[in-house]
Amino acid sequence: MKAVTDETFAAEVLASDVPVLVDFWAEWCPPCHRIAPVLAELSHEYEGRAKIVKLDADHNPETVRRYGVLSMPTLTVFRGGEVVSQVVGARPKSKLKEQLDAAL
Repeated sequence: MKAVTDETFAAEVLASDVPVLVDFWAEWCPPCHRIAPVLAELSHEYEGRAKIVKLDADHNPETVRRYGVLSMPTLTVFRGGEVVSQVVGARPKSKLKEQLDAAL
């Protein structure tokens, strides 16, 4: 999974031609670490149809503020530069697939 930053967010996420699930995470967040392998699996399963990227909330405050992220993990799906769905907290793989499928 690719990491994005405040500097690369617009190009990697907002300008993407496929839906993008952004994992707003933090190093100190245990649920963030628990869902990381699931997101890596989904990244391979959706390759070519959607992207999954990570944004370290502690090191990228501008993007975190812009999208009102208050808790970790926050999983936000963007399509065409707009937020189409957002969930807060770790979710099972099936729920994340539903979130991605709805954006395709």
